[in-house]
Amino acid sequence: MATIKEIARRTGFSQATVSRLLNGDPTLSVREETRRRIIQVSEELGYSMQTKRIVIPHEVALLDNEESDETLRDSYFTDLRAALERNAGQQRMELTVFRNLDDMIADSDRFDGFMAIGADRIVEDDLERLHDAMPYGVFIDVNPAPSLFDSVQPDLQQTVHDAVAACAAKGMERVGFIGGKGCLMNFYELDEENRATYFQREIKHFGLDAEGLIYSDGLFTVENGRRLGERFVHDHNGALPDAVIIAADVIAVGVLQAFHASGVLVPRDISVISINNQTIAQLTSPPLSTFAIDQSELARVAILTLADAIAGKRTIRQHAYLSTSLVVRDSFVPAER
Repeated sequence: MATIKEIARRTGFSQATVSRLLNGDPTLSVREETRRRIIQVSEELGYSMQTKRIVIPHEVALLDNEESDETLRDSYFTDLRAALERNAGQQRMELTVFRNLDDMIADSDRFDGFMAIGADRIVEDDLERLHDAMPYGVFIDVNPAPSLFDSVQPDLQQTVHDAVAACAAKGMERVGFIGGKGCLMNFYELDEENRATYFQREIKHFGLDAEGLIYSDGLFTVENGRRLGERFVHDHNGALPDAVIIAADVIAVGVLQAFHASGVLVPRDISVISINNQTIAQLTSPPLSTFAIDQSELARVAILTLADAIAGKRTIRQHAYLSTSLVVRDSFVPAER
């Protein structure tokens, strides 16, 4: 089994430098050529992955694949990008942001790997081209090509289960759903992250009624939420369900605006549960009860997943799902346990 001493002798660097780098010392500052040489020799000598910690990659590209018009951009992805930049800085990792896939591929030789955020469509041919240029990558929050790249995502299937379960625990019988449709990156259009699909399954599981109460269409924007909210009230005025689960806070803001304009009071007339726990959820009227997605943890796990793939030259793809938790505010209060 290769040792630190052997790697130091082969590379010409001190044992202390080799040891600190292979053990992920965040205070170590070395030239990029030094880092690459030590890692290359450690792999050639078969230095045991079990005996060292993951080495955080130094040069990483970030594909910010979300609508470039900031007025349309979902702030969820802005917050996620900030979490990635913050975590990268703590790990002394250089993160270079690209808004264009072609530009990132053209510059791919500079980077150890990449991470990607955003839900704009990437066609299959471009994903294959990306893999040829940069085989080690992690998509965050979406899973466009599970056979090509790793991913780290919130566990929205469990989130929707927990939301419906909370309604059932309060003795509610009729529950609606409002969401959007997005052009996701895995080659076809469907409701964002399958939230509406998960909802339909959980409604059946708990024996609740959602007949005619599922509205899933349009973009993830406040304006679309207002439009869907207006339709929801128009179609069910006088016979509103006990609660409505909304796919994202950005849509929920518009839904609450529509409810208010129509004289529907939350939670007196209908309870509302949302997903994401963005800052705006605290400022709505009433404040939103919403499932929090820990974006800092998404970023941390994504960095470690990428580092693991690069260090081990891993070809088996890994997909991590992180749990969410309900932040209780005024729009929905769970039953006491």
